[in-house]
Amino acid sequence: MQHTSTQDTLVGLFVAAGIAALFFLALQVSNLSSFTDKDSYTLVARFENSGGLKVKSPVSAAGVKIGQISDISLDPKTYQSVVKMSIYSQYNHIPSDTTASVFTAGLLGEQYVSLEPGGSEEFLKNNETVEITQSAIILEKAIGQFLFKSAEEKK
Repeated sequence: MQHTSTQDTLVGLFVAAGIAALFFLALQVSNLSSFTDKDSYTLVARFENSGGLKVKSPVSAAGVKIGQISDISLDPKTYQSVVKMSIYSQYNHIPSDTTASVFTAGLLGEQYVSLEPGGSEEFLKNNETVEITQSAIILEKAIGQFLFKSAEEKK
């Protein structure tokens, strides 16, 4: 069987398409493809423990992604985690009594912030703080409390 230039070209195109598909998949998995210039505003939430939150982790409401984490820092006075969220401008009607919670997507999935809207008539504006927060549940701490509780019951 002879190699023709047409076969070589088709093989080359197939390999190039495979490399492009792997690059696209890597961008999707690493969440780097979200370099969008969407208009957004910032909300701040303070957590006792932000768990495994990372910059670019999603922010959702009712299961819909409405933004992403833009910064995480430690307040040196209160020792709380300060999480800044970049919320897409189309979702600018978030009530002022909204609750922010840190959840995990699935059993071993990434952590994200979920916003549970309240019933207030006033809405959060740029750089305002979500006052009601619920920190991440640390599995090791929960297991430790369970073990200590069951050890005390056996006494």
